[in-house]
Amino acid sequence: MTPAAVDPTCLEPRLSTVRAAEGTISELWDCLGVQTRAATGNLVALTERMHLKKVEGALAGLQGRYVGRQIIGVLEGSDDTVEVQVSLVPQEGGRYVERLVLHASEDQLRGAILPLLRPATLNYIWWAAERRPGGPLLTELTELADKVICDSLTLDIRPGRHYALADLGWPRLSGWREALAQLFDRPEGIQQLPGLQALRLTYAGQNPLPAQLYGAWVADTLGWPDLGGVTVESEDCERENGDLCRVELYGGGAHFVLEAGEGGVIHAQAEWAGGGFQSSLHLRRLPLAAGLAELLADARPHTAFERAWARVRSEPRWTVDLPTVR
Repeated sequence: MTPAAVDPTCLEPRLSTVRAAEGTISELWDCLGVQTRAATGNLVALTERMHLKKVEGALAGLQGRYVGRQIIGVLEGSDDTVEVQVSLVPQEGGRYVERLVLHASEDQLRGAILPLLRPATLNYIWWAAERRPGGPLLTELTELADKVICDSLTLDIRPGRHYALADLGWPRLSGWREALAQLFDRPEGIQQLPGLQALRLTYAGQNPLPAQLYGAWVADTLGWPDLGGVTVESEDCERENGDLCRVELYGGGAHFVLEAGEGGVIHAQAEWAGGGFQSSLHLRRLPLAAGLAELLADARPHTAFERAWARVRSEPRWTVDLPTVR
């Protein structure tokens, strides 16, 4: 909640330029009478106008955690001088984050973003656009990044030596990963692991990438040498595009099934010689802001994700012709 003593004009966005933006930010802080600022990281979010409100909503959901400066680059062509909309956005606990919004082409953003970054702090890059990067912008930003957040399989952005790679599809799968792990909480279930040889996944819509990533994670966790035993197919299960519908893991006389039900419930069934069980559990779904927060909470690489990513990219059946950002 914004303190009553705050002059509302201090929170109104102000138009500035790249060169003058830092001075405008200082004026806004002076207007609020704030002497101490949190020197936390930079988050650069690149998106399109149609997704701007969604991105701003996700950033607002962070409530000032992890990053103190949010730079939103809205990708739209313009021959005009790049204007920067500068504001201080109130957060819980009387805190504020600096938000700078630029509407510009990729070429213009190349020269505009670097001067706006706070020095000597963590840099997070979030490619929140549907379009694939057509120029060197994203490549150049990865040179500055501590973590890159994107749809990594679609963009074919590879894990780098100097930055951690993260994908919003990974926390989206966390509920299904937890559900599968719970199938083997019982000692009898654990005894079936050595015999498991095949995995069949179905997903909703036309986006197989989350299912492929999940299948690669299962194969890696079970120590399978490759993805030959993993099948991924589309199914009409009335879920969002890319969401998992059903997971079947079987072999050695055992059969484990997870199936999406109504109301965010997963129905689980396990069968093996002389035993088995059925249960239901609630699927933990993360809103965009929560998924983003989970990825920002740790700038280090997530090795389980990166191993699964590498398996997907090396599977010939799943290889598609995508532009490569190195």
